[in-house]
Amino acid sequence: MSGYGQFCPVSKAMELLDERWTMLVVRELPLGSRHFNELRRGVPRMSPALLSKRLRALTRAGVVERRDDGPRVTYALTKAGEELRPIVEALGAWGIRWIPELGEEDLDPHVLLWDMRRNVDLPVVPEGRAVVRFHFSDRRVAAREWWMLITPEGIDLCDFDPGHPEQACVETDLRSLAMVWRGDLGWTEALRSGRVEVLGPGWARRAVPRWLGQSPLAGVPRVAAAAT
Repeated sequence: MSGYGQFCPVSKAMELLDERWTMLVVRELPLGSRHFNELRRGVPRMSPALLSKRLRALTRAGVVERRDDGPRVTYALTKAGEELRPIVEALGAWGIRWIPELGEEDLDPHVLLWDMRRNVDLPVVPEGRAVVRFHFSDRRVAAREWWMLITPEGIDLCDFDPGHPEQACVETDLRSLAMVWRGDLGWTEALRSGRVEVLGPGWARRAVPRWLGQSPLAGVPRVAAAAT
């Protein structure tokens, strides 16, 4: 990789970090992705070969540690990598405050539900298995139905029917649910307006919004709020 040819510490840091996808790989690690396939699910448009290349570069730079965990390889941030955590969080807060627009190319049901999956409020979910189906009315048939399986052992996301009874179905268009998750639209407002519907028994209709919640960045003040 060619450098910037400057002694400035910012330029030296960016020689490593500003390559395409690198900061998104760093973003995934503190969010719970530890194995290669989990990292891939967090950045599904990144090729496996490029992900391997970025992980090798971050490992050589001392930002990521590669550990052999029995038959599996585990990745974790080093002390240097952990110092990037508040930088990633600050970038997220800045992006949601100052770049609010979502283009059609930004809407991906897998990416949205994968992020929601790792933020489910497990203490409020009943013990045992809970299944929530998502129906995106504006997606093509192959990407319209998704299932989130919540168990004490973990939470999985499927694009096929896992064969377990569902407790509720969330019916919406992808943009509306993305806006709820980002905090651009509250659950109460979305449900009252009909942009999002939760179908199922009464207890499930009331509970599912609490299970899913909103992004940790949902409370970041937007530009309009910050200007007043």
